Amino acid sequence: MHIPPGFNTIAPYFFVRNAEAFVGFLVQGLGGAETCRTMRPDGGIANVQVRIGDSTVMVSEATGRYPPMCSAFYLYVDDADAAMGRALAHGAIEEMPVADMPYGDRQGGARDSHGNIWWISQRLVAGPYEP
Repeated sequence: MHIPPGFNTIAPYFFVRNAEAFVGFLVQGLGGAETCRTMRPDGGIANVQVRIGDSTVMVSEATGRYPPMCSAFYLYVDDADAAMGRALAHGAIEEMPVADMPYGDRQGGARDSHGNIWWISQRLVAGPYEP
């Protein structure tokens, strides 16, 4: 099996309305970097790849065949408070304030303007999650 550099076995793929704005949120609000862009003949985004940390996500403009879909993601960051502040400054709405969790993460939740929830999490302990 060959997986391109920057990708993992599973790569999230977003179909959203106003894909350009969503790419902007991924880059500015979540600290990502756009790495590849393909446009459709009508000028809509066919595929944009955005690298966030060690993962790549893909974005396409929603169509009748592939309508907008919301989801939730667990995003590991170095500083949950700063990451949450950046997400909120770029249009996200607080779902849950950042706080220390009993499972060893400092975490908060933010909902982006496309309806996706981002659980922004800073791991405070080295090691696996314990039951």
